[in-house]
Amino acid sequence: MRNHEVTEFQPLLDAEGRIREPGWARKPVWKYDRSMIKAAKFRIKEWDYYLVMNEDYAAAFTLSDDGYIGLQSVSLLNFKEKWEHTETILKPFPMGKMKMPASSSEGNVVYHDKRLRLEFRAERGKRMISCDFKDFYQGKPFFCEIALEQPRMDSIVMATPWQGRKAFYYNQKINCMPAEGYMSFGDVTYWFSPKTDYGTLDWGRGVWTYDNTWYWGSGNGTVGGKPFGFNIGYGFGDTSAATENILFYDGKGHKLDDVTFHIPEGDYMKPWTFSSSDGRFEMEFEPVLDRSASLSAFLISSDQHQVFGRMSGRAVLDDGRFIELKDFMCFAEKVHNRY
Repeated sequence: MRNHEVTEFQPLLDAEGRIREPGWARKPVWKYDRSMIKAAKFRIKEWDYYLVMNEDYAAAFTLSDDGYIGLQSVSLLNFKEKWEHTETILKPFPMGKMKMPASSSEGNVVYHDKRLRLEFRAERGKRMISCDFKDFYQGKPFFCEIALEQPRMDSIVMATPWQGRKAFYYNQKINCMPAEGYMSFGDVTYWFSPKTDYGTLDWGRGVWTYDNTWYWGSGNGTVGGKPFGFNIGYGFGDTSAATENILFYDGKGHKLDDVTFHIPEGDYMKPWTFSSSDGRFEMEFEPVLDRSASLSAFLISSDQHQVFGRMSGRAVLDDGRFIELKDFMCFAEKVHNRY
């Protein structure tokens, strides 16, 4: 059954290290246990990624243990001035030493070296991001203290295999978390207000195949006085049981079928379009800033284009109501990784 919703609490993996019940859920019903994974430790990938943004600026934070490489990064993006900077620290062979929590709802992740202190803390109904990055860019430091409120609401949780492999993708994305706090770079301070600004969490655990291309898009805002967000994407394993395409409105998830990204060949800054198999997500996208990055180290290579811009079009809720978007700030990306 396509878009199979899983509601029963259960272990994620069976005795052979394969997903017991592939599908999607509104909350984490699968229990992740690293000791049940049957792949080599260097193939296990665990990450927490936060994006906090508004109409004018954004920041992204990653803490990850990708087996034979640890990747910790911070991005600062200024949409008005059309610039961004990403600073990444690589550490070889963490192999589980990061001790990433087995649950998205509790536990802390802390990274600390001579140059970077980055902490993610999960508390009841709230998430805290704290960062102190020395010599972040142009000799200037970056600091932030940001709180994300997490009210009771649906999220999108995915458990998908790679066909014929003991590889799997277990992921939760939480949209529409009101953001409050500040970040500073040099002598400029950027403020977030929970009345208008939101954060997103991308929490992932799994075993990936070596060569992957994925597409992901996400946005949050206030529409008709209510929080509205969306998550769209594909390329994360075998999605025959479910896709991760979903709309969020006033705390409730409205599941979509397939969404296709139409990216202009050779130029990510030209207008994109998005179409959907069920006709419920039809959008035009005007790029503002391409956070492009390429990386080559050891056995790893990455070509990333995370494009921030403004979405306009129509989304349809489960009950047939239309959500009209006009210049809705969000991002969409295409990423090709060998890792």
